[in-house]
Amino acid sequence: MSLPPFARGMRIGLFGGSFNPPHAGHALVCELALKRLGLHRIWVMVSPGNPLKSRQGLPSLQERMAAARKIMRDPRFVVTGFEAEIGARYSFQTVDFLRRACPGVHFVWIMGADNLAGFFRWQRWRDIAHAMPILAIDRPGATHRAERGQAATWFARRRLPESQAKTLPLRRPPALIVLHGPRSPLSSTQLRAQKRR
Repeated sequence: MSLPPFARGMRIGLFGGSFNPPHAGHALVCELALKRLGLHRIWVMVSPGNPLKSRQGLPSLQERMAAARKIMRDPRFVVTGFEAEIGARYSFQTVDFLRRACPGVHFVWIMGADNLAGFFRWQRWRDIAHAMPILAIDRPGATHRAERGQAATWFARRRLPESQAKTLPLRRPPALIVLHGPRSPLSSTQLRAQKRR
């Protein structure tokens, strides 16, 4: 098993996705999370494939990881494909594995606000929320859906103000912060559509 290096007490962000393709907006999310939460590392987890999306035309894991490394240039961003190695099809499986494999590490799950809007559709999403704090990064076009969605309503009493972002990695879950900052209009879906055209 080739997990990225870690040590007890580290604050590590987990930023997963298909990264098909990775783009500057993904790097912007990582930069914002790293700075505002005071993280030591961000593990950029390139998934075997999103169970909520078709895998038709999905480039290989190796291709997507190589492309992500070209975008994620900060040495504190570690691109990894360990989810394929452990056979994790769903995020709750990744979370369960990491909590057992990395005792004493303070993980934060990072997602875009568009994913927060649809978080209630993820397998065992409440288990993920109870396992580690969650950081949602605002994205163009997703703000209102994320703020009014089923998951946001469930998190209402567990949501923290942005001013407490530095405390999030050490918070007892469930805990959520929605972070606002520089936003990128880039989208993997749009980039794929442009490539097809």
